[in-house]
Amino acid sequence: MTEIAGILLAAGAARRFGAPKLLHPLPDGVPVGIASARTLVQAVPHTLAVVQPGDRPLIEAYSAIGLEIVENPFADDGMGASLAAGVSAAPGAGGWLIALADMPWIQPATVRMLADRLRSGTSMVAPAFGGRRGHPVGFSRQWGGRLQTLGGDAGARSLIAEHADELVLLDIVDAGVLEDVDHLNDLIPDIGGSIPGTGKAG
Repeated sequence: MTEIAGILLAAGAARRFGAPKLLHPLPDGVPVGIASARTLVQAVPHTLAVVQPGDRPLIEAYSAIGLEIVENPFADDGMGASLAAGVSAAPGAGGWLIALADMPWIQPATVRMLADRLRSGTSMVAPAFGGRRGHPVGFSRQWGGRLQTLGGDAGARSLIAEHADELVLLDIVDAGVLEDVDHLNDLIPDIGGSIPGTGKAG
């Protein structure tokens, strides 16, 4: 099977955070977006980062750890446009594992498990924690055409909803699949229970 590609969506405007959040350090000193990228690239060596055009600090940071850069001129149109740009930049991949750059607490083992299921031929795969679907989400090659036509800020939710019977949910003991960073007070995750800032788990 042709190798899958990782797509790291890193072109958001970070309006709620109030600053360039992906290079903001976590408590351990690693920037938010770099922690997310490292976890993805460990499981999927061919990973592309979709960024705003001309975002030199982020482009340089991701290039330094081996990510292929995709500058999306339509990034302001929403997450769907960035997802489409990433898939379009790797059209020959055997599938795509789509991750969000502002979700730095996902465990490497979780991403490896999802990547392995995608490589084994699963059509769509996502993690679930506490009965809620999280990220990353994987799509096999058959969905490439649809993914390349996405737009708006809903990402691939409509595609998943239309083909819910194709989606394999893996129950994961990893609250990080729901944890994102939208505000400064999200930088310390509540791993034990309530999940701050999880509006993107769809």
